[in-house]
Amino acid sequence: MGDVDPRRLLFLHELARLGSMQRVADELGVTTSTVSQQIGALGRDVRLRLVEPDGRRVRLTPAGRRLADHAATILGAIDAARRDLGSGDPGGTVAVAGFATAIRRALLPAIRRLSVEHPRITLHVREHEPAEAMSALAAGTVDLALVYDYSLAPIRFERTYEVVRLWAAPWSLGVPADTVGDLPADFDAPTVVRRYRDRRWIVNSRNTADEDLIRILASMVEFEPEIAHRADSLDLVQDLITSGHGVGLLPADGPTDPGIRLLPLRNPPALLRAFAVTRRGHTQWTPLAVVRDLVAEHADIQRTTVPQR
Repeated sequence: MGDVDPRRLLFLHELARLGSMQRVADELGVTTSTVSQQIGALGRDVRLRLVEPDGRRVRLTPAGRRLADHAATILGAIDAARRDLGSGDPGGTVAVAGFATAIRRALLPAIRRLSVEHPRITLHVREHEPAEAMSALAAGTVDLALVYDYSLAPIRFERTYEVVRLWAAPWSLGVPADTVGDLPADFDAPTVVRRYRDRRWIVNSRNTADEDLIRILASMVEFEPEIAHRADSLDLVQDLITSGHGVGLLPADGPTDPGIRLLPLRNPPALLRAFAVTRRGHTQWTPLAVVRDLVAEHADIQRTTVPQR
């Protein structure tokens, strides 16, 4: 492998992040021909084929993807050295994908902080459920994914990711208030679920975490829940419950309609856990590290607020 010009690594890094040479050209203020030439020259430097045709566009080869990961680390180290020598505030565009509550509770306050403390950092935000956000992160189209799981149905994160825990909040089973009757004071989650085994169940339409949790609890008391309704909006979940169309998961500390009773899910507990996920080594790129740290800070501040999905 010959000498590598770090400036060429930037073009590869941006292609991995943005997905097209046109977007890289727009981001860096150059022509697409320049982007192509710089990546071609980098390939000759390292004696590897870094891109290949993909219809009318190009995509990174496996070698190109690996080198792009290294590029993030190298560029981050260079940026850190420049900051250490007093070269000024970091700048760049950070793409974030996450579920709505994490965006509202942690990312929006971070954006307000960025505008004052780091005005050269720009955020692009996409509202996605965990599977969608993780797919975008794996594809390199976003830099940071804000995702959630339940403690009984955990996400399995690959070793190629860095994961920061943001918060955990208890969830309950929302049921029509007139169906509760008398329950023992020490009832556990499987007991609650078994009591509603003959009811229809409501789960999230865009993520499998709710359904996974319900099926796990149901398996503890040996029945198969009837999944009848799928809804992304918690307001719609509440409407379905109050109208007698089913039961479903709701945040334990959230506001509910008068016709709904929240039954605690404990022993084992049903905790929604939120995470900030980046590709390993990429937080050496200072703008991403700044955004991730601000999100974690504001998530910690918001732990006492009403948990949502």
